[in-house]
Amino acid sequence: MSGRGEVHRLRTRLDATFARAPDPTADPEFQADFAKYLCVLVSGYLESALCALLLGYAQTRSSREVASFVERQLGPWTNPKAEKIIDLFGAFNQDWRDNLTAYLVDQRKDSVNSLVALRHKIAHGESVGTSLSQIRFHYRNANEVIDHVADLVDPKGAAGA
Repeated sequence: MSGRGEVHRLRTRLDATFARAPDPTADPEFQADFAKYLCVLVSGYLESALCALLLGYAQTRSSREVASFVERQLGPWTNPKAEKIIDLFGAFNQDWRDNLTAYLVDQRKDSVNSLVALRHKIAHGESVGTSLSQIRFHYRNANEVIDHVADLVDPKGAAGA
């Protein structure tokens, strides 16, 4: 499956989970718990989608051996804060580094970094104050980042998407 195809599959599944989110009039504790659950899923989605795009790039642009190497190197890549995203994609292409450095600013950078920080706190049992509306906001920004990266690594796919 192409990188864009995998992103679509992951996004569709996550959209369905957001559709099951509790009504704003639901119990506030339940809403908060569901927001934490969605935060973990969105952070994982960001990580998986970016890896899928880079792997798709390697598979279409290089030999099977090189693509296999890239896949193995991406295995331990986690916690995609803005700087790590810039470093990973910048290792492949200086233009991508420059582009992402300019793009991952303000609310996009804040959302990406917040998702990772919140996920870390949730995973370690710390108290977090987040809401469904905040996670939806971060999800929209994460999708913008993923779509931007997809257009960088697969510009021909953007025309066909």
